[in-house]
Amino acid sequence: MTNIATRIKESTEQLCQAGAPFEIISAGDDGFRMYKNAPKTLRELVDAGRAHGDQEFLVYQGERLSFKQFFEKVDALGNHLIQTQSLVKGDRVAIAMRNYPEWMIAYTAIISVGAIVVPLNSWGTSDELCYGLEDAGASYVFCDQQRLELMKPLLASLGCQAIVARATIKDDTDVQYFEQLIAANLGKALPVVPCEADDIAQIMYTSGTTGRPKGAVSTHKNMCQAMYSFEFHAICSAMANPSAIEKMFAGGFSPCTLLSVPLFHVSGCYAAFLLNLRGGRKTVMMYRWSPEEALNLISSEKITIFSAVPSMVMDLLRHPDFATSDTSSLFALGGGGAACPPAFKETIEDTLDYAYVGTGYGMTESNAICASCTGEAYLYKPTSAGTLSPLVEWQTRDEQGNVLPTGASGEIWIKSVCNISQYWNKPEANKTTFDGHWMATGDIGYLDAENFVFLVGRAKDLIIRGGENIYPAEIEACLSLHPGIAEAAIIAIPDDRLGETPGAVIRPRANVEIKPADVIDYLTDKLASFKHPSQIWISSQEMPRNAAGKILKSELIRQFLS
Repeated sequence: MTNIATRIKESTEQLCQAGAPFEIISAGDDGFRMYKNAPKTLRELVDAGRAHGDQEFLVYQGERLSFKQFFEKVDALGNHLIQTQSLVKGDRVAIAMRNYPEWMIAYTAIISVGAIVVPLNSWGTSDELCYGLEDAGASYVFCDQQRLELMKPLLASLGCQAIVARATIKDDTDVQYFEQLIAANLGKALPVVPCEADDIAQIMYTSGTTGRPKGAVSTHKNMCQAMYSFEFHAICSAMANPSAIEKMFAGGFSPCTLLSVPLFHVSGCYAAFLLNLRGGRKTVMMYRWSPEEALNLISSEKITIFSAVPSMVMDLLRHPDFATSDTSSLFALGGGGAACPPAFKETIEDTLDYAYVGTGYGMTESNAICASCTGEAYLYKPTSAGTLSPLVEWQTRDEQGNVLPTGASGEIWIKSVCNISQYWNKPEANKTTFDGHWMATGDIGYLDAENFVFLVGRAKDLIIRGGENIYPAEIEACLSLHPGIAEAAIIAIPDDRLGETPGAVIRPRANVEIKPADVIDYLTDKLASFKHPSQIWISSQEMPRNAAGKILKSELIRQFLS
């Protein structure tokens, strides 16, 4: 049998050729590569879910919704927004609530009536949430009681009306209540609002690790091409991994996803929610992440797919009850949102006899599209982020902006129809991020001869020790393989002589004692001495993370270097 790289290449060519389901064309003056058959608008994209009727779509803490019941609520809400609230195309409507079914209903209604959806980070403070409402100019915000209390003092001054889901207080005359609006409009048709592919559909705020978040502006075209790209990858991977797909069908379990990551991030919103809504797959939503509860749900709901940040996947597989739980249905595991450390693959191999493992590389600004890797491709090059999407053009550039040859590491720039074209109200950020249709990712990496993407680190994380470049990701990957280390983060320590040196924050695994000298001994024959941490902190606390699962190194610097 040909190797996996060749099979992926051949499958891609077959799927993308003229007349094929994923035929690629070059369209417009910009020459973007596009899927000819992708939906033109998000309403067209999500309406495919209506065909699944009485099939079960959503499970949340004992509540169950079929596809039909879900869309009945979407239609009722969409009717209210247009007919009662007089919403017009282009109005911004925010969502600020934890993962609830109402989040999904509100999102689908908003994008179906021509409004611009603004998902806000529900982990945010009052100041952060209100900043998002003000920056986007939101007319309405769908929220839960907790977020309402954080935002309410400023809603009137912002000219923003709150619609509250699962309210615990229902006598507030300044807000509307989600359940009442649905009940009053059930049975009414969803209004038709003409939309174009180039109309703005979403402003999704980046979950950055420093500074104010930026509103990434996506059109219907950007998002529809991205969602169609997810579907292409799934089919391409299936064609390239026939034995894995045969094994999946032999299991006899219907596809079912465990959703444990935030819906306000692309990994939860796109790869779980929208793909399942369109594709007819059941989604089981968790109230909050708990490996114990996840194991219970995998057993009772026959979960087949679990994709989350790598640390959550490893928490699940390392849990003491994993070996005695019924996980026979669990087939596909994915690590996204943060780089997969080598320990991710090692933990899966040590725990499961077989798993269809995947990872990928994308960001909010690329609508999650760049590279993907599943099945044999992941085993073939486990340190890679996968093969480059056929929609994406790739460059690496040096610090002077010169384009580097294939295989050379530099800052990654990508050109794609899925890329946003701008940040909302951020002209200075637009100048530094965009070069025509090319977009700077802020990541350092390279593309190899077989079209596999490799990430070296973040440009802003680079530590320069006496003129030597040190990428924290390399040290973190090495430390992740230590049997006693649960997680590690490398930060820059100012140094009068060398400029800066690497420092390590280490969280040991449960019931394991580690000393700084043990860490240095472990690294001695694995990394050059100049890459060894000059200072090591051992902490029992979980690493601070943002909603995407990325460690907040600015917070670690504040804790350990202030």
